[in-house]
Formats: sequence, C-alpha cells, structure tokens
Amino acid sequence: MPLKGGKWAYLCVWMDLFSRQIVGWQLGENMQDSLVREPLERALLRRRVKPGMIIHSDRGGQYLSNKMKELVKTFKLKQSMSRADDPYDNAWAESFWSRLKAELAMPKGGYESLEKLKTVLFEYIDGYYNTRRLHSSLNYLNPVAFEEEYYRQTG
Repeated sequence: MPLKGGKWAYLCVWMDLFSRQIVGWQLGENMQDSLVREPLERALLRRRVKPGMIIHSDRGGQYLSNKMKELVKTFKLKQSMSRADDPYDNAWAESFWSRLKAELAMPKGGYESLEKLKTVLFEYIDGYYNTRRLHSSLNYLNPVAFEEEYYRQTG
C-alpha cells in the first residue's frame, strides 16, 4: 500500500475460511517473516486452534522461514501452499484484497504515515469487514455474526 514520499507498506492478513473473518493481520514497512508469522501466532493463541488445522498461503519466502516452520510445528498445523501461477488457490484472499481496494478510499499520493494507514486498516478490518460487511456466502451475515450463529446452533 502506498505511503507518501514513495514508500510502501505491506499488509498480511490471515482469514478463517469458515467464516471469512480476518483473524490476524499486521502492517509493516518490509516483508520479513515476522509480517506473516506474528499475526498468525496471535490468531492461533486467541482462537485456541486444534492440532491438524490447515493454514494456506502463497509461496512467498516468509511462509517458508525457519521461524514459520517452528510455529507450524509448535501448533501442530498442516501447511498448504498455492500451486505456482494458480490464482484460484487463493480465491478467498484475492476477493478480500479486491474488496479492500474497492471499499477503502485510498488518498491520492498515498497515506501520510504507517501509523495513519494502520488506523485506517483497523477501522476497515475490525470495525467494518469482520463486524458489519455482509457476505452472500454467509447467508448475508457478517463474519462475526456468522460464527456467533454457528456456535449458538451447535452449542
């Protein structure tokens, strides 16, 4: 995402495919492994996942780092990666990125600062996408409401 002065910011999101909820995200000035590992670790701890859960990503080097492999092993996850040049493997993530770009009013010339962009993304992801944005694939519920309804019905 563009910042003023020709700089860039990088956003990583982790989505729960069951509810389309963004369960972890992080914004950074670079694409080091911590950009993908730290939000995943926070999401795993918060959601108390069971061993064997599948995490899916593209083939970026950040997803193959030693620290990422250690996290996968610690939580007993199964790691899945997209096939080369197959955009359908990440269709849900691609849908999120297209919605983000369409629904977020990006200022001409980029955001003032990383901190300002972080605030904008928090408002969009946690204040709108997860809690208010309706999804046709979720029976026209938002991701949080969809999960709440599921757990209410399954007790």
